[in-house]
Amino acid sequence: MTSKTLSIGNIHLRATDGLILATLLFFSTLALLFFASVGAWWLLILKNIGVAAVYLLVIYFSQRVNHKFWKFFLRVAAVTLTYAYLFGAVDKLQLILHGRWLDEYVLDMEQWLFGVQPTLWVQRYTTPALTEWMMFSYVVYVPLYPVLCGVIYYLRGEVPMEEYFFALGLTNILCDIGFILFPVAGPLPTIGDLYTVPLDGYVWTYLGELMRSQLHYIGGTIPSPHAAAATVMWMMTYKYIRPAFYWLAPVIITLYLSTFYGRYHYVTDAVVGVAAAFLALALVPSLVTLWDRIANGTPPNENPATASLQGK
Repeated sequence: MTSKTLSIGNIHLRATDGLILATLLFFSTLALLFFASVGAWWLLILKNIGVAAVYLLVIYFSQRVNHKFWKFFLRVAAVTLTYAYLFGAVDKLQLILHGRWLDEYVLDMEQWLFGVQPTLWVQRYTTPALTEWMMFSYVVYVPLYPVLCGVIYYLRGEVPMEEYFFALGLTNILCDIGFILFPVAGPLPTIGDLYTVPLDGYVWTYLGELMRSQLHYIGGTIPSPHAAAATVMWMMTYKYIRPAFYWLAPVIITLYLSTFYGRYHYVTDAVVGVAAAFLALALVPSLVTLWDRIANGTPPNENPATASLQGK
């Protein structure tokens, strides 16, 4: 991963910052181009501009803080909260291409492949204890997001932390684009009346349902952002905190299952989410190289060594 920055005035942008700002610009452009299909499109654009301004402001201050913890805290808060905003911002853009939900294709494919609807079939095994474990794995992903970042930062340094951020960001953005290319409403909005067994549980189940009601929206389904981001987090522990890779194995594997057990996603969503994560991880080196060239002022198609010789 690179430590190169692109300076704009007194603000030094890293690759993750460039990715976030480019995505805000991309979403705003889509809202403008498809304004007839986007409710309050102008408001979405204004919000994107506001988020970009606040994000740059936080970067400015974080780069002037000398205390290690506060520098880390501001960085994590800015990046994590902006990723969360982008997940919400894509909501209004999901139907700009197709104009409707495409769940029937997923349902038909899974029926053909499995002979049943997996998210309905799994009801025969639904118990409060199992639901609680599934919901724990689904919800604990949220605190793991910044905690793993902190562990990587304090054990391995700032550059590995930025690689973690960049890979997570790219994965989330691939998921956001997927919501637009193939909009799927999800199991509960589509076949919710077919569920006959309630998801009873305890504390973690309550938190999982709270997340569903307060943070989720119809859509945001394929690829599964939960499965995708969890895969990146898991792979980053393999690279930088190897023991944690094995400790987290039961949780991450259960998280994959919890996406359709908890009726958040179809099985297809989780599979595509894992694939999106590995695609993002494969793209990271090339995109980082591109960022290095931009930061160095080298045209994307020009050899950096050639540019250096010409500079002499």
